[in-house]
Amino acid sequence: MSKPSSNFKYPLIWSLGVLLLGATVVLLPLCVVFLTSFAPSGATPTLFSKNSWSFANYREAWQRGKFLLAFANSTLVALAVTGFQIVTSALAGYALARLKFRGRQALLLIVLATLVIPFQLLVIPIFLVLKWGHLINTYWALIFPTAANGFGIFLLRQYFLTIPVELEEAAAIDGANRLQILWRIMLPLARPALVTLFLFTFIGEWNDLFKPLVFTTRPELRTVQLALAEFQEQFTNNWPLLMAAVTIATIPVLLLFILGQRQLIRGIATTGMKN
Repeated sequence: MSKPSSNFKYPLIWSLGVLLLGATVVLLPLCVVFLTSFAPSGATPTLFSKNSWSFANYREAWQRGKFLLAFANSTLVALAVTGFQIVTSALAGYALARLKFRGRQALLLIVLATLVIPFQLLVIPIFLVLKWGHLINTYWALIFPTAANGFGIFLLRQYFLTIPVELEEAAAIDGANRLQILWRIMLPLARPALVTLFLFTFIGEWNDLFKPLVFTTRPELRTVQLALAEFQEQFTNNWPLLMAAVTIATIPVLLLFILGQRQLIRGIATTGMKN
């Protein structure tokens, strides 16, 4: 039995080296932020502090930044937008993947075209619509503008194409209608794509600063990113306290990504593959 050629080892070593280098570049700033957050408040930040670790900065940042209300607002908005996007993306994605109607390809191109239009270009007409509907300074002003998204529609459409049509035909023979097929067959099989859409949407809404800054002025509607921006203005020179606030705002999405990373990778890897 012949041994594998040693020439195959070099691409593997180079790939491993590139991955380690990329991981170092990505994780090093996060490590600096995390370690700095445990330094004494007001001290000059150093990578490795000689003092014992203390959570005093986290308690002070949580209280001064009033993050409890901000966390509640961001969670409410992110879950609402994510729920709306999953519903609209599932319905539109299934229609574009399975229903045959005139202008389907043109409609798909229009959906894809929305992906290249920055949200900032639409802020004025969106603001006027929200003002006309008396929704400015309400939670709906943070939810409705992104309740539907072309990325989610395209993602689920591509995933639905990978599911065999025979499953739907068998369900139709048993008397299931289109909505029942979508709910009982397509969506359970598309769980990796749904988790992918959930993570992308939730993290995007959690990190969004633009909508709260433009569409709201009431303090009780502050989100995490808006609270973090105001906190940064107050404690510009206090790096340990500021890094503690950044860590507080990052932990929820980091935990969410860790919990759903397997489904996320599976959803991205299988989307676009067609039987």
